[in-house]
Amino acid sequence: MHICILIPDDGDLDRYDDWRDQQALLAPLLARHGIDVEWRAWTDTRPLDCDLALPLMAWGYHRDLKRWYQQLDRWTGTRFLNPLPVLRWNTDKRYLLELERKGIAIVPTRCHEALDAAALEKAREAFSTRDLVIKPPVSAGSDHTWLLRDGAACPDEALVQTMLVQPMMPCISSEGELSLFHLAGSLAHAIVKRPAQGDFRVQGQFGGQSTATDPPAAAKALAAAAIAAVGGDVLYARVDMVGDGIGGYALMEIELIEPWLSLDRTADGGEAFAAAIAAACAVAPASGG
Repeated sequence: MHICILIPDDGDLDRYDDWRDQQALLAPLLARHGIDVEWRAWTDTRPLDCDLALPLMAWGYHRDLKRWYQQLDRWTGTRFLNPLPVLRWNTDKRYLLELERKGIAIVPTRCHEALDAAALEKAREAFSTRDLVIKPPVSAGSDHTWLLRDGAACPDEALVQTMLVQPMMPCISSEGELSLFHLAGSLAHAIVKRPAQGDFRVQGQFGGQSTATDPPAAAKALAAAAIAAVGGDVLYARVDMVGDGIGGYALMEIELIEPWLSLDRTADGGEAFAAAIAAACAVAPASGG
């Protein structure tokens, strides 16, 4: 069995050098199932010749969106998990509004095609807060994400750009952000991520810290509902959420393209995930649709 796992572009290997950590964990797990892995840059335009392709570490795609969409078109005819339509849908975080229409509780979100000061004031009024978070609909790692605290003005860089506008959720500071990892159809593990003092971003590069956690039933229910609402053959998902302050949770993001899987935190070290890849690989034709 031969699979392809997408990794950062050659020019981004220094920026995303920790992809090798995940490779080091995955490679032996997959080898035990007789799977040969090609680690290929997501920007590589050569035809894919594999039983299955996974975009697990296609980090940096959001920095070259035009090329990413071109690659999604180019890969038509190769079986991907998660599937190509899911990857395309998950690229743009305006999917949150679609999930909301399906009854999924999300962090209140507005989208503005050309953000301006008037739109921010209307958002503050609608959300009943002076603290807003703004971000592009296609982003990763808090790239071009700002916290506008206490009515702060919009950065020039974000003006007249397509941006999502959300209220700053107080539970980020008090409780942290929950990430639930679903692998091969079931909850594998969960972590809580907390920002550094005075920050709102939970990523490690900004001083955020994460610890393993047993999520409450309400969080598990939200994650399961969000994945079900996506539809499609979802092999893996990281579901990020935050407490809503009234005992429930609100979806922040569902990452179905290239999440850091934290496989070292699973009870079996990722073995079940590797077995699921092997099972999917075994039934996939070399050029599946």
